[in-house]
Amino acid sequence: MTKAANDTVRRQIIDYRMIWRWHFYAGLVCIPFIVILSLTGPIYLFKPQIEAAIDRPYDQVGRAGRVQPLSAQVEGALAAFPHAQFQSVEVRPDVTDAARVTLSENGERLRVYVHPETLTVLKSVPEEARFMNVVKTIHGELFAGLFGTLLVETAACWAIVMILTGLYLWWPRGTKGLAGVLWPRLEAKLFWRDLHAVTGLWVSFFALCLLLTGLPWTTVWGAGFKVVRQAVIAQSSKPDWSTSRAADKASEHAGHGHGSAQAGGAVDLTLLDHMAGELRAADLPPPVVLMAPAKGKPWQGVSQTQNRPKGVTVTFDHMGDVTQIKTFGDKPLIDRVFGVGIALHEGQLFGAFNQALGVLTAAGLLTLCVSAVMMWWRRRPDKVTLGAPSRLPDERLGTGLGLLILGLALFLPMMGLCLILVALIERWVLRRIPPVRDWLGLT
Repeated sequence: MTKAANDTVRRQIIDYRMIWRWHFYAGLVCIPFIVILSLTGPIYLFKPQIEAAIDRPYDQVGRAGRVQPLSAQVEGALAAFPHAQFQSVEVRPDVTDAARVTLSENGERLRVYVHPETLTVLKSVPEEARFMNVVKTIHGELFAGLFGTLLVETAACWAIVMILTGLYLWWPRGTKGLAGVLWPRLEAKLFWRDLHAVTGLWVSFFALCLLLTGLPWTTVWGAGFKVVRQAVIAQSSKPDWSTSRAADKASEHAGHGHGSAQAGGAVDLTLLDHMAGELRAADLPPPVVLMAPAKGKPWQGVSQTQNRPKGVTVTFDHMGDVTQIKTFGDKPLIDRVFGVGIALHEGQLFGAFNQALGVLTAAGLLTLCVSAVMMWWRRRPDKVTLGAPSRLPDERLGTGLGLLILGLALFLPMMGLCLILVALIERWVLRRIPPVRDWLGLT
């Protein structure tokens, strides 16, 4: 073999080991977070069904045939909470359902269920205490506020790196047959390795879709995306998604761009019944919410379906007549692309199959986590080292791999920041503590 051929083979070995080390440490960072996201994500996929089941006791409660106007039901909620401000009410297809009225009191949003006949309050619950909002908070910020959202974003960035490096490591090299490539072999020595590699192959595309469609919600990447969005669209319009759970809560508190009604709920409700009738006649995808006017904005009826391509916003004038109907197709192209991504991410783009695909993807990610731990456990070294792939004496970063890392760091800023911090800590701290240096395999 010529020297050039030897150098090429040596470069391939070095690149393989470096990518293997990246994969190892990316997994070390990601696994705890991937487990949490893979457990909470599938629950959120079934938000419509779960919320319908939770609210079922408040459906069709008006059986005596004396259903009060929706405006009277809103007034019943305000009478029970005299210091609250009216924000919105859900326009239910069945008028015998309890009214779902959203109020704002002392900075907290309340959902109040009002009997459609007696106007008594059947239940009131803070919006953030509702089950699906608790799941969403865990999924988006780990109950840790801004720090939690940054942790989730960092884990998502490294999960992308983990998947890409895993595909490189999986790529067949000199194998015979498809066993261990497309399906796992059952031999004891190979099972966990094959299960990890094969599951990674089948789940990688769908996992990347979930991770990439979730990035616009993140704090750092999402803020950058909004700057790009504003630069490429002609009109000035506010995106209908937020870049953190804190911003999401603020947006929800403002009624998706609406503020609260006048203090004490003194908003004119005389046209509410007429507008609710118009929305029912329009047969919009549920849930349909009628939002109170505030901050210069008129009454609006919004279809808040999670299948965003089917969403509709109806605007009313001061007489309660429809002045404008906006559909998904009226949004800027970049918003439509992201809207489709949201619907896919939340499992609502193409019905039950989308939900099933999300569940299978989450199950595949959990399988990757379990099989990774099992592989490490079976091959674990003595207590002196962690077990990361060791460095070779002449290991240097190649040009191609260096450019790839730079590209990923620019595309995923939290990953790039993490790389810089880790490099500095490794150079100035970890390498200067011999037991830690040896345990991490930095020699």
